[in-house]
Amino acid sequence: MGLPKSLETLSGERFPSLRDDQMTPEQIVARNGIVGGPRGGVVGPFNCLLRSPVMCEVAQRVGAAVRFQSSLPAKLNEMVIIMTGRHWNAQFEFYAHRLLAEQAGLDPAIADAIAQNRRPDRMSPEETAVYEFVTELIKTTRVSDANYNRAKSLFGERGVVDIIVAMGYYSLVSFALNVDKYPLPPDAKPLVEVIPKLSKL
Repeated sequence: MGLPKSLETLSGERFPSLRDDQMTPEQIVARNGIVGGPRGGVVGPFNCLLRSPVMCEVAQRVGAAVRFQSSLPAKLNEMVIIMTGRHWNAQFEFYAHRLLAEQAGLDPAIADAIAQNRRPDRMSPEETAVYEFVTELIKTTRVSDANYNRAKSLFGERGVVDIIVAMGYYSLVSFALNVDKYPLPPDAKPLVEVIPKLSKL
């Protein structure tokens, strides 16, 4: 499961890709940590984050754990990620992780509904638990006992924490992409932007 290599040619408007001769030794170490890890390349927020190599190194390790070591099944983890990216109108984030979500088995109809900022019509109990937990936390900044207990019963305490950390990390990623004005591939359909505080997932 992975992203097309062609996406590595994209570069943000404000933080363009850095050549080796433009990087400090610390930036090279941080870049090599990304390239040598499970991602295999510098895509998305990392050209922005490399400007602060210490923060980049810490963030990329958290991100690798979120993507590749979550206790949640991959399609549910990716569902958390695309819901978070959708909330922040992070165009590239949603585009890239929608590909990964569908590769992991998420029904495209669920991804379509999230893209359209509406509740999916049909979800499994596990997908419903993720949807309700993420939606409530985004909309109210809290999670009710009912939604917490449902998620805990299905995923355990570790799974609940993995949801929280994924939302936090991919909010950071969304911020970096949005500030960078990171583009979509030419053939990608952009999301209709909504004001985050008014969004109804």
